[in-house]
Amino acid sequence: MPRRLNAPMDRCGIRGAFRRGCLAGGILLLGAFAEAQTVPPARVNILLAEDLRAPASRDLAILQAGARSLDGQTAKLALRALGRLERPSVIPAIVPALNHPLPENRAEAANALAQAAQGWKTVKTISGPLTPASLLSTLITALEMEEEPSVRAAICESIGRLPYRAAGEATRAEAALLEVASETHTITDRLGVVKGFEALVRIHRTLSPPSPRAIATLRMFVGVPERSSADPTLPGGTARAAPLIGDLPARRTVDPLRDARVRRLALEALLAAEAIDDALLAQAGADPDMQVRRLAVRAATIAGTARSHIASALGDPAAMVRFEAVRSLRSGPDADEQTCPLLMAAVSDPDPHVALLALDGLSGCGSRQDAMTRLEDTVNDLSTAGSPRGWHRAAHAVVALAAAAPGRAALVLGQFTASRIWQLRMYAARAAATLGDRGALEKLAGDPDDNVVEAAVDGLVKVAGHATDAVYVTALSRPGYQAVRAAALALGGASDPAVAVPALQSALARLTAEGRENSVDTRAAIAGTLMKLGAPPPAPPSAAQAAREAQADRVLSTSELRRLAAPRARVTIRGVGTVDLALFTSEAPATVLRFAQLAESRYYDGLTFHRVVPNYVVQGGSPGANEYIGDSQHMRDEVGLWPHVRGAVGISTRGRDTGDAQIFIDLVDNPRFDHEYTVFAQVLNGLDVVDRILEGDTIERIEIVP
Repeated sequence: MPRRLNAPMDRCGIRGAFRRGCLAGGILLLGAFAEAQTVPPARVNILLAEDLRAPASRDLAILQAGARSLDGQTAKLALRALGRLERPSVIPAIVPALNHPLPENRAEAANALAQAAQGWKTVKTISGPLTPASLLSTLITALEMEEEPSVRAAICESIGRLPYRAAGEATRAEAALLEVASETHTITDRLGVVKGFEALVRIHRTLSPPSPRAIATLRMFVGVPERSSADPTLPGGTARAAPLIGDLPARRTVDPLRDARVRRLALEALLAAEAIDDALLAQAGADPDMQVRRLAVRAATIAGTARSHIASALGDPAAMVRFEAVRSLRSGPDADEQTCPLLMAAVSDPDPHVALLALDGLSGCGSRQDAMTRLEDTVNDLSTAGSPRGWHRAAHAVVALAAAAPGRAALVLGQFTASRIWQLRMYAARAAATLGDRGALEKLAGDPDDNVVEAAVDGLVKVAGHATDAVYVTALSRPGYQAVRAAALALGGASDPAVAVPALQSALARLTAEGRENSVDTRAAIAGTLMKLGAPPPAPPSAAQAAREAQADRVLSTSELRRLAAPRARVTIRGVGTVDLALFTSEAPATVLRFAQLAESRYYDGLTFHRVVPNYVVQGGSPGANEYIGDSQHMRDEVGLWPHVRGAVGISTRGRDTGDAQIFIDLVDNPRFDHEYTVFAQVLNGLDVVDRILEGDTIERIEIVP
């Protein structure tokens, strides 16, 4: 764990802050009261009740009273908190705010209603007058009366993401969105409609596939001209319902850059509906927006016509489009003769992510001598492997070579298993698993680095199964949660339960005694294996939780809180550059406070970006450089209206309220993350720096800037 320097309050959780005064001015974090000397008690109580997730009727009453407040900011805060509870029972307390005089509160109410409705997902049977259908009726009525575009947009999105149970409900939701689409006059309206459609199609396409009219509307939003009424079908052979053209939104000249996100979302919906044809691909492939062109390559791959679009996509000026083109190439026995040469050319791409993906693809080109020579040359060129950003090509190449030419890979594996760079040893474990090299894997299972151990254990499960149970038992005593979790999973069905069970029980007792919330995945894996072995684990003691709640918090001064009223953060990535973030204190006050406290305590200094998935996310902030080790105490989710667009910064979780301070940055728009993961910041400057991040890059420091 990195040391903490000059940390006056490195553990002041929001709960403790309210208790002990470090949020005595805590509502100042909401921005509007940055210069205030006193704090409205109602807002403090709302934040506290939300942080506790309103476990008692008293807490719920505080939120309900806040939603009725005459003060707009207090009401907005309470409405958001009610929605985040994800309890359908609070819907009646939110509905009146659809008539609030402030448009931002009406939009917040619409969003809160959809968020509260998510609680229906866990209910088998919905009874009583309050149902998704009745809530849909309420939202449609509000939509018909609403004159403010931003509120209409929020209602449309909420209509699209309600958890419908019957096809008729989804069909009615589609009709409501189409009605707005036929009258759309602003980009805000268009954006709201396509956000609603993207969610509706993605979530409910099996329950109720989109109608021909909906497909035609989405195509038009992408920019594809309407088909004539004589054309009897839509993509996929769907029969056209007539009349249609007159029901579509009127064609208007729009700024192609301002409407770019509308086109992205419309294309995402069409991808989910599998409604792809040549006209759509041609339009999207020539779009000025690189994200639309990237989606066009994905669409061509799904439609099975990627080959005809590859040449132009591989020459696209945007790396994300070229990456998608390389990903669409299929190497191996079924690949055509052009695939491997295209991959070999892409190995020289100036963008390292494209080049690394091309190296991965050469794993299916074992029949080509030139491809194997290229992999061998890359594997043997370790001239830059000792530098933090120089090991990646050799690591990817050795894994690809193991699949393409096992004999050749076996000859060079030793220089990787003995490397002083732990990432090269981790990739060596992956290569050894492909080669079936049990000896190398057993050696790596005793590696000093737990990430290497995890990869080795996973490989041994495939290569040796329960013949190496003794190795898994030994790994249970490792400090790294990722290694312990892998070992616990490997012992499911252990050949000698008499040995495995006591070791599992000891590991579980050790992790439980530590009282770290972020070991929950590992503890769950151990408990699951114990169940399989006929030794159910005991219920976890409450002492650890009590100890966490009693954790001593330190005081943060009011002046520092005032400084955090509208903060920015500057992230310096060693050898890469600097990224500036705008922190959304009004959207996610608890998250911003926690992030700022950790940053100023130097928690993030020296940690890495351990997960880099081009055209998706980069993720970092783990002391163990992996998914399973973060800050010990979980933070609650603060999902809201800000979308997961390119450059949005979120908190990684594995289930509600399990954030452990690991952060991720969206490399592209990820609409499926909306309302699921907290967004607490947005990249202001440095997106090009984010694009250059490689696996293992180090966070030199994070500074909070007033």
